[in-house]
Amino acid sequence: MSGPLAGVKVVEIVGLGAGPFCAMMLADMGADVIRVDRPGGGEIMKIVEPRFDVMARGRRSVAINLKKPGATEAVLDLVAQADILLEGFRPGVMERMGLGPDACLARNPKLVYGRMTGWGQDGPLAQAAGHDINYIALAGVLHTIGKAGEPPLPPMNLVGDFGGGGMLLAFGVMCALHEARQSGRGQVVDAAMAEGSALLASMNWGFKAAGLWRNERGANVNDGGAHYYNAYACADGHYISIASAEPQFYALLRQKLGLDDDTAFDPQNDHRRWPELKKRLTDIFKTKTRAQWCALMEGSDVCFAPVLDWNEAPEHPHNRARAMFIDIEGVTQPAPAPRFSRTPAPRPSPPSAPGADTEAALKDWGFTPARMDALRASGAVTSKPGT
Repeated sequence: MSGPLAGVKVVEIVGLGAGPFCAMMLADMGADVIRVDRPGGGEIMKIVEPRFDVMARGRRSVAINLKKPGATEAVLDLVAQADILLEGFRPGVMERMGLGPDACLARNPKLVYGRMTGWGQDGPLAQAAGHDINYIALAGVLHTIGKAGEPPLPPMNLVGDFGGGGMLLAFGVMCALHEARQSGRGQVVDAAMAEGSALLASMNWGFKAAGLWRNERGANVNDGGAHYYNAYACADGHYISIASAEPQFYALLRQKLGLDDDTAFDPQNDHRRWPELKKRLTDIFKTKTRAQWCALMEGSDVCFAPVLDWNEAPEHPHNRARAMFIDIEGVTQPAPAPRFSRTPAPRPSPPSAPGADTEAALKDWGFTPARMDALRASGAVTSKPGT
């Protein structure tokens, strides 16, 4: 393996969403990650082929039936060799399986035990079910997203699951691993999607405290309220985005739109004028196609970009030059990020079917033929992938 995390060993007890995203990020950077799948895989494998499970890329799958004799001990033997364990169940589930922090840290005192939940390991809601939209709602983030006078608009599951969840957990476990390599002691990382979502809004909380953020949705500089920070429809039905917030960028926008001498646009940050100015820009941008606006403004300091759909984004010249998207077994997907000058991330391997790597992976992690025979005899593992 290559990449900045080459040599780091991770055990992932497979869950949904945020946990696998965190594991994918670590694997993308070269960590040796073993996915402990349930036999047959999760619900997604009943719907799609393994190659479409993009977040499963870059790591080997071991199917272990944790209800069978010897299974928990087998996972603990993996934990004994690991630097990091990742799990994303409700509080108490891992403990009931005999794989809670106490059991794992007793086996490996240097282990970083990463826990991913929506609400956190304690508190009144700790045991309540939830999804991304619920976590970002409680964090105050969902309230800010959407148009004025309309219901909040769910931003897919990017904020809670992935930005405030998986990335937060990846950051947390790497912080704890750095500390463990100095102290020789592991610890539990409690990553909660609600808290991570709130953290993503730190700048806006500062604006609120300074009196620069209005509590109404769609009434602020970067939430769709301002005329100079918005998306607009073009003559051909496509959209463009502008973010001409700084005075020099705003002046350039006015110049390119022929509005230099239009005094109505002088009070840039008078929010009382924003609806009127937004209507003016809406009418202007509908006079040209997206391609024509790109020819006029793309690459300039207007702070401009076309709004691309998922068919278009991989084909844009900048994205192609940066290899922002890659193809793995016919599946277009985002490439590993960020970039490293000396230890570049390896090209991810395709996602494995649940249990496809059980024999090879356990052998590489020190399981003897006799141990494998015993696990097969108890039903803890099987030699047939997908069962």
